[in-house]
Amino acid sequence: MDWSKRSGQSEVPTFINDLCDQPVADSESFIVVHGAGSFGHFQASKSGVHKGGLSRPLVKAGFVATRISVTSLNLEIVRSLAREGIPSIGMSPFSCGWSTCQRNMTEADISMVIKAIDAGFIPVLHGDAVLDTLQECTILSGDMIIRHLAAELKPEFVVFLTDVLGVYDRPPVEPGAVLIREIAVREDGSWSVVKPKLEDTSKPVEFTVAAHDTTGGMVTKITEAAMIAKLGIDVYITKAGTDHSVKALSGFLKGGIPDDWLGTAIRYMS
Repeated sequence: MDWSKRSGQSEVPTFINDLCDQPVADSESFIVVHGAGSFGHFQASKSGVHKGGLSRPLVKAGFVATRISVTSLNLEIVRSLAREGIPSIGMSPFSCGWSTCQRNMTEADISMVIKAIDAGFIPVLHGDAVLDTLQECTILSGDMIIRHLAAELKPEFVVFLTDVLGVYDRPPVEPGAVLIREIAVREDGSWSVVKPKLEDTSKPVEFTVAAHDTTGGMVTKITEAAMIAKLGIDVYITKAGTDHSVKALSGFLKGGIPDDWLGTAIRYMS
C-alpha cells in the first residue's frame, strides 16, 4: 500500500478515495534517524553554522539554508517510506525544542517521539541546525541524536547504515584496508579491536572526514556508538541496501554474529 504522493496527483491526496482503509503490516517499534549528507553539510560548512554566531548575516542565512535542505531530505525519506506502506512521521529536532550548549546536548524533549510510537507511527528524525546557549547555534548530528534516544528509550540494538561495510583499520579506499568485525567498549568509554587481530596493534585506526562534514564523520560515529554500547546496547555498523543490513535490522544478529556477516559489531565489555 502506497501512502505517499500518487503519480500525477498533488502531494496531498485530494479525495478520500485516494486513501485505503487497509491495515498496516505488523512490525516492531523502531525509529529512523538520518544525517544531512550533501543536503546540509555543504551549506553549514560554507556559512560556519556549526561554529555559531547568529549575529553574522552569513551564519543566519546559512542556518536557514541548512534547515531548508535537511527538512527537504527528511520529506523525501518519509515519502519513500510511505511508498512502502510504512506510516512514518518526520520530526525535526529544532522544531521539537532540542538545543545544545557548546555543541553538547542540553534539551531534548522526546515526548512527541514516544507519543508517535505509541500511536503506531515510525518517527523519522534528522541531523539539524539548532540553537546553542553558548555559541548561539550549531549542527546537531544524527549520531548524537541516536545516542540520546538510545539512552532514553533503551532499544534492543542500534544499527548504523553507511556506504561501506563497516569500520576499517584505515580509509577503505586504500589498498589492504581491513574490515574490523568487532569492537569492545570498556567502562571508561575507551575501545579496542577484538576481531580480527590486527598485525600492528601499536598503530591506531585511521579515520578520514570529508571537508564539508561539520559533525566529525566516522570519528563521531564510533564515539557515539561506543557510548551507546556502554549502556549495554549492541551497535552494528554495516552497508545500506545489503543482506548484511537486513540481518542487522531484523534482529538476526542478537543470537550471535555469523562468520558470513560483513559489518562491525560494537559491544560493551564487562
